[in-house]
Amino acid sequence: MARVKGGSVSKTRRRKVLKQAKGYFGSKHRLYKTAQEQVFHSGAYAYRDRRRKKRDFRKLWITRINAECRVNDISYSKFINGLNIAGVTINRKMLAELAIDNKEAFKDLVTISKDALKSGKKEKLEVKSENKKETKETKETKTTETKKEVEEKKDYQSMTLAELKNIAKEQGVKGYSTMKKAELLENIK
Repeated sequence: MARVKGGSVSKTRRRKVLKQAKGYFGSKHRLYKTAQEQVFHSGAYAYRDRRRKKRDFRKLWITRINAECRVNDISYSKFINGLNIAGVTINRKMLAELAIDNKEAFKDLVTISKDALKSGKKEKLEVKSENKKETKETKETKTTETKKEVEEKKDYQSMTLAELKNIAKEQGVKGYSTMKKAELLENIK
């Protein structure tokens, strides 16, 4: 049998690998075999670090926020908890930017957080005292009402998109055909 050479196909495959290995140290950018190994490893590292990058940035943002929180006499965890109680939804990236660039705005958020922590604890105490005053009858009626609401919500949640679209059509909701499931659930209720 005659010998079959790879020709242009093999050459282009090898060129592609060597092009990806451009700039690597030593034989890793010159020799095909070592270049191919390094390109495989590089791909694995890149895949891993694309996920790791998100963690690293979150750590950095938290560190920056914590540093500015300490300047304003509050810990990071209390600050975030206070913002959650106050209902302020702002991500850590923006908080870190405020901590670096706009210290007055960050200070305002700290005061909002501190106020929410003080008032939030009082609200919880008031709720507990009101619960003691309630009678068994009112508790039973509330539980039955909430059970019904939960059952209705579960029924809609467990339905498929096609079933929800049929219900929306029956109720006369406009533009139901292009809506997503969450939008349909809001409009049906």
